[in-house]
Amino acid sequence: MEVLNALGRRKTAIARIYLQDGEGKITVNGKDYKEYFTTANLHYVVEQAFMLTGTTGKYDVKVNLKSGGINGQAEALRLAIARALVKIDAEAYRSVLKANGLLKRDPRMVERKKPGQPKARKKFQFSKR
Repeated sequence: MEVLNALGRRKTAIARIYLQDGEGKITVNGKDYKEYFTTANLHYVVEQAFMLTGTTGKYDVKVNLKSGGINGQAEALRLAIARALVKIDAEAYRSVLKANGLLKRDPRMVERKKPGQPKARKKFQFSKR
């Protein structure tokens, strides 16, 4: 199998992945993913697409991650992996991944700060006198 590439985004995080046959090694920005994502929760998010499709340990993934926070990066990586798996075998994997919501890009973004306010929605305290 040739190298497949896919893109995943979440908030401001961007994950570009290169997927090929291997023994299940996931490398993020030159480090092992368990070293890059420190919590077990994030490990689960990264591995979720492989677990649902039963392909854990079949493919090596090389990832370039940039911007955003650690949680957004993990979810962007999950979307990229799901998209790459659909490129491999759409009939087998698409229905499972779609049913679990892994093929939809999460559109929620941070609301911008408005002028004359301390935050996006919070107002300064009103003083009558």
